[in-house]
Amino acid sequence: MERLIEGDLLLWKNTPARMPLILLGARQVGKTYTVFQFGKTHYQDVIVFNFENNNPLKAIFEQDAEPARIISELEKYSLKSITPDVLIFFDEIQACPKALASLKYFSEKAPLFNIIAAGSLLGIAVNREGFSFPVGKVERLTMYPMNFEEFLLALGEKTLAENIKDAYESNTPLPQNIHTMAMNLYDTYLVTGGMPKAVLEYIEKKDFEFVRIIQRNILADYESDMIKYASVSESVKIRAVYGSIPSQLARENRKFQYSIIGSNVRAASYEAGIQWLTDAGLIYKCGKTNEGKIPLKSYVDLLSYKIYMNDAGLLNCFSDTPPSLVLSGNFGGEAKGAVTENYIMQQLVFNGLLPYYWESRGKAEIDFVLQLDSGAIVPLEAKSSIHTKSKSLAVFVNKYGINTSIRVSAKNFGFENNIKSVPLYSAFCIK
Repeated sequence: MERLIEGDLLLWKNTPARMPLILLGARQVGKTYTVFQFGKTHYQDVIVFNFENNNPLKAIFEQDAEPARIISELEKYSLKSITPDVLIFFDEIQACPKALASLKYFSEKAPLFNIIAAGSLLGIAVNREGFSFPVGKVERLTMYPMNFEEFLLALGEKTLAENIKDAYESNTPLPQNIHTMAMNLYDTYLVTGGMPKAVLEYIEKKDFEFVRIIQRNILADYESDMIKYASVSESVKIRAVYGSIPSQLARENRKFQYSIIGSNVRAASYEAGIQWLTDAGLIYKCGKTNEGKIPLKSYVDLLSYKIYMNDAGLLNCFSDTPPSLVLSGNFGGEAKGAVTENYIMQQLVFNGLLPYYWESRGKAEIDFVLQLDSGAIVPLEAKSSIHTKSKSLAVFVNKYGINTSIRVSAKNFGFENNIKSVPLYSAFCIK
């Protein structure tokens, strides 16, 4: 399956002043497969060194961090010649802190070697005591679950994806039959989500029960990580926060409330759990901005935020929402709105955007507020159906003199009253 991050990997490969690359991302988003496929396509060879439960490999990095010696030892270990035409892939590198630290010396002394390092819980590991991160000596990319465009490509719908992008740019409605087909595929994506194994299972079997088995296994792996890579007391809090997400999002304003976890829960004792989940790539945190002014970050209310899961399909699985109800759209209003917001947040984060939300004394609320590279502030309203009437957008626009707004809904493309109408299936176009 084609992953769009391969374009970023190719840019990295072709950069003259290339440094070792660290690929971050949650477990099961496809890091290992994508790097291996990239190596096979763009290099003479790719050699994978997996540090998980591999003491002989770890021992190579125990002596010193001299690149020449390490390469020589890795050649003996792999029985392969390692040249600048070969991609070196250090997988699960968080299991060997000294291998991570050695990347600094590869950057300084042996820049001709092509090295990509990845680890599912690398974001957690680098915050542990005794972990030395090669700051300034590596490049970083983050990989996410497949967005809706990648889902279409996996289904062989490249032409549809291109048509959607063209319609987004021109604000031209798609023919009704194409719009309907795209909306049906959007509903399918809400069930499968963007985890590659779940998408592949759907493509091969077209049976959502098999998709749910894959998703439950992924959620079980996530819980195992929470137990394995945190202390007992931390693990309890991490799992409590994660387990509360469906209930948090089912609330009308979706603002994260510690009281939902328990009546005597203190925020300070659970904040580390939220940070753990963020570092592991399992959740996306959407902060509240008190003003629609540049820069949005300067007006953030640190005590107010929403938390979304990293994948809409996993959210529906975690919530035990039957696939048939998701496909028909006939599930609870707040639950449907929650999944819609989670989906949009997933597409925005994939595109490197940092969304906030905004509210005014409980009288108006904007689901997402974006600050684009151009410096423009763009409010984004999320609607799960074709009913799009709302006073909140007008309140925000008038208060801050906004030129253009975005409304994501089940309606076709269009542009009216300075509001860009964006169908739900085209949220991946917002950049």
